[in-house]
Amino acid sequence: MRVLNTDFRIGARARGLIISLVALAAALAPLVAQPFIPSFWDPARRPQRPDTSGLHIIRFLTEDEYPPFDFITPEGALVGFNVDLARAICEELKVACTIQARRWDNLLDALDQNQGDAIVASLAINAQNRARVAFTAPYYVTPGRFVIRTAAALPGQPTPETLAGRKVAVVGNSAHEAYLRLFFPRVDLAAYESVEAARAALAAGDVDALFADAIGSAIWLNGASSANCCAFFGGPFVDRAFFGEGVGIATAKANTPLRRALDYALAELARRGVYAELYLKYFPIGPF
Repeated sequence: MRVLNTDFRIGARARGLIISLVALAAALAPLVAQPFIPSFWDPARRPQRPDTSGLHIIRFLTEDEYPPFDFITPEGALVGFNVDLARAICEELKVACTIQARRWDNLLDALDQNQGDAIVASLAINAQNRARVAFTAPYYVTPGRFVIRTAAALPGQPTPETLAGRKVAVVGNSAHEAYLRLFFPRVDLAAYESVEAARAALAAGDVDALFADAIGSAIWLNGASSANCCAFFGGPFVDRAFFGEGVGIATAKANTPLRRALDYALAELARRGVYAELYLKYFPIGPF
């Protein structure tokens, strides 16, 4: 995703809605027993299959240094959530596909130079990228979420009241710091230079909680480096003004037929449960 949304303007009406959503999430959290799998497609809307008669192969571009989304195994295979999703799309559309890795900073140029047809590499949907490419609907978003030590569970749910006076780690000058300053004004913020430093402070017990990118936190919690020290506290906080619009598959602006085919395939994969299977495969401790 890589690109941080720094536009923090938000109106009073939107603030009230977000506070209401936080309260609703807190009320529903005790009822959630199974892993929550996010959906970004309307289950009541069955999109019509577009004409794909002229589509014979899709050349996907990705990178290989962003596990678990895309990475190289010790055996040299390119794998990951993005990679499996691309393969599932090709199966859904009944077309051949190739998936080639490029350096992250070369992906957009490679698409411009017709070295590929689509980028599936956690590319952020934002104004800067929209100036160069067209996007499918988001296939995931990155909410903010609290993490706490499992040995020092906090009572209740993360609300402005329950966290008042608590010391919460954030990355300095980040969207997460700005969000807490606006919606959790009584939190004792501890700003760190990096998310690694903030996680270390939480693991050591120097802070009561961490508020950070839920995708990164899920990767950390699923991995060995967390040493099972910590767990998510409460549900996700989703706000486009702070955490962006999510990530989509990028195509050339003129390639509308391919973009429509990809949107159709993503919706069908969600409807048939394939997206859920991939999500649970790579995120047993999910970001949502």
